[in-house]
Order: sequence, then structure tokens, then C-alpha cells
Amino acid sequence: MMENNRNIKVIISGGGTGGHVFPAIAIANALTKKETNIDILFVGAKDKMEMKKVPAAGYKIIGLSTMGFQRRMTYKNLFFPFKLLSALLKSRNIIRTFKPDVVVGVGGYASGPILKVAVSKGIPTLIQEQNSFPGITNRILSKKVNKICVAYNGMENYFPASKIILTGNPVRQDAVMIENKKKEALEYFGLTSDKKVLLAIGGSLGARTINESVYKNMKFFSENNIQVIWQTGMSFYETARASSVAYGNNAIKPFYFIDRMDLAYAAADIIVSRAGAISVSELCIVGKPAILVPSPNVAEDHQTKNAQALIKINAAIIIEDTECKENLGKKIVELLDDEEKCITLGKNIKTLALVNADDNIADEILNLIEEK
Repeated sequence: MMENNRNIKVIISGGGTGGHVFPAIAIANALTKKETNIDILFVGAKDKMEMKKVPAAGYKIIGLSTMGFQRRMTYKNLFFPFKLLSALLKSRNIIRTFKPDVVVGVGGYASGPILKVAVSKGIPTLIQEQNSFPGITNRILSKKVNKICVAYNGMENYFPASKIILTGNPVRQDAVMIENKKKEALEYFGLTSDKKVLLAIGGSLGARTINESVYKNMKFFSENNIQVIWQTGMSFYETARASSVAYGNNAIKPFYFIDRMDLAYAAADIIVSRAGAISVSELCIVGKPAILVPSPNVAEDHQTKNAQALIKINAAIIIEDTECKENLGKKIVELLDDEEKCITLGKNIKTLALVNADDNIADEILNLIEEK
């Protein structure tokens, strides 16, 4: 608790995807639990999801007009210097007006300009890096910021070792509390205890390759007595539902979004997922055998690198996106038939679990203010 009950001011910057936005909100929630006299301002990218998600969580947000530099040749890069200059000028104005005690960056285009201005003014700064391979913005800023909270070992390959704190990624606590919920979970999804359960997820929007691969293997799963909890996202849901009905297959349970992820995780014997940083962090805490299908459509191939960090210690299986439709079905059946492999994967992935990351990051932020 800060002394003298003075009002603390914190800027949290970044966003663009749920992998940045939801950890940022979790950190803000942890800060407000620890400090009653705290004013948190978010800075995000205009037209990105944070402009809706952050106000819905009860926080103020200002949008910057910014963009990333495209690594392929494109006319859009002509606008990059002007967008960056505009974002830097607006960031300078935000910091002059708000007068933050500390500025936190969670990744995404908007975090760069505001952190750069904060560093230039001597304001304490902290980066929360979710991935095992950091983006270029965080690699550049790491030389200037005060602290860097990370989710993986070995990050001294990219950041100054003296600034690194291993905290893990903030995850949805209600989603990973699965202990003693197996029976409740099977009843909730209308599944039986005498067949194995596959949980197929691709993020809240669904993942096209995973969806198409599950769709292709529906009959194959039935023939092998596999029940499926399937988060499709909105765009694939009707296709999945209609096919499930057509097959008369009560063992395939499609949902466009799963509200009770704790029960989905609890019911699962194995999990198929993309390899986004937050998804991987949840899987580590859940401790179930996982097959990861990294998305090829993310900056700097983060998801492949996140998956490889698990592969190194035999904590997951990886299938390339291009091979998923061909190989996913048989790989699932092989894994479910190999109990020893399932036990090994579940045990090894659990060793990477880092809990209470949001609280630990909040503590580091407040410590920075006290050290000023």
C-alpha cells in the first residue's frame, strides 16, 4: 500500500489482439485490488479491439492512430513515419496531461510511442512480454525501460538480464481452476465417462485450420469413440452444428464460444489449440496433454516459437498449420491410445506453470513507484 494515501497514476499501453488486451485488463484489476487511490488510463490503437474491451471492463482509454511496419514490400509503409510521428506527439500530450507515476507496455503497436516518451522523460517504465520470442518494439525498448516481466526462461537472449523478472502471463483465473470438476464437466457438456474427450479450441474467434481439420475428422472421431468439445468461433459454428446434427452425433459438441472454460479444460483428456502466449500459459496451468497448431498469420511467427519452447522439454506435440488437415485426426487417436505419452506431456507442461502472474506484475509496478 502506498504511503500518505496519495493518488497513484498508471498508464497501461498496448493491445491489438486479445493476447495483449486481456492481460492488460488483468493487470489493471490486480492494481485496483491492491490500491484504492489509483487512476489507470489505457492507451491503445484506434479501431482495435481494446477500444471496446477496455471501457467494457470499466477503464478509460485513449486511442492512438498507429500502425506496424510491414516486413514485405507494400505501399502502406509509406504512411508509417507519419503515423509514428503523430502517435509520438499525441503520447507526449497524454503524458504531459495525465502525469503518470509509471507507464506499462503490454505489447502491440500502441505501446511503443507511449513508452518511448515516458523513457525520455525519466518516468518509470515496465514491459510485460507474453511470448518466448519478443517483438522488435520490445527488444528495442528493453534497453531503456526499468523492468521486464516475462513468461519464459531464457529471455536474457533478448533482454538485459538485470531487468528480467519471471512472472508468467496473466490468465483468466476462473478458466484454469479445474480441480475436482471432471464429473461436473461431463454432465455440463452432456458427455459420458466411458469415452475419451478432445477439446478443440482456436481462440475466441475460432481457428480456420483447426475447425476444418475437426470437421474433416468427425466420422473418424466417432469410429474411435472420441467425444469432442469444439469451440468454433462464430463464422464456422453453423457448419459445425449442421454437420453434427446430420451425423446424428451426440458426441460432437460445437460451441461458437465456451463460457465455462474451466469445465471444458476439466472434461478434456487432450487439447488441440493454437499457440498464442495466453493460451499456452493456460495450458501450462491446466496440465493436460496438448497438440499445438501454431497460426502462421501472426507477427514474427510468435506462435511457432511459443510452441517450440514446449517441444524442447517434451511438454506438447506440434503440428504445422499446412499439415493439420492431413495429420490431426490420426495424431489425436495415436496420442489418446498412448497413456504413457499423455502422462508425460501433462506432467512436463505443468512444470512451466506460473500462477498469480497478474498479482506479481502489479507488485512490480507498485515497487517501481516506491523506488522513484
